[in-house]
Amino acid sequence: MEIKVRPYQTSDASTIIEIINYYIANSTALYDYHPRTLEQQQFIFEEKLKKGFPVIVATMNDEVIGFGYYSEFRFREAYKFTVEHSVYVAPSAHNKGIGKILLQRLIELAKQQKLHTMIGVIDSENLTSIRFHQQYGFEIVGNIKESGFKFDRWLHSIIMQLMLE
Repeated sequence: MEIKVRPYQTSDASTIIEIINYYIANSTALYDYHPRTLEQQQFIFEEKLKKGFPVIVATMNDEVIGFGYYSEFRFREAYKFTVEHSVYVAPSAHNKGIGKILLQRLIELAKQQKLHTMIGVIDSENLTSIRFHQQYGFEIVGNIKESGFKFDRWLHSIIMQLMLE
């Protein structure tokens, strides 16, 4: 069971949409309300790639089991050395080190692009993700209270930061 990481291909989008829509429907990992369409997800990734940001996938036996990417943190020019990342793993593939592999690769790519800092925005209830990020040097630098509303309750966003240089 070798896990491989490679650049995203358009043909990966159908599996990626299954992963994303699982988290939209069942968790606060994404603050979206409605499932995404294949076309919406392809457009999102195409925009990131056009701007020079990576989108990567993890595969096992040639099946996509996770993905990750980073892109702008904010849209003002002075933020150009700061990126916000996301990593998602298929529910059936948890606890196999896939998130670790994806996050480490994103960090490597960001350093190669001479970026300065990487941000993660994590729901405060997702203690597993917060601890996971801390293992890789991310620090909690902020808590935005009641920044989202999903499942009939207010949600708080934890801002985590990794200095890349």
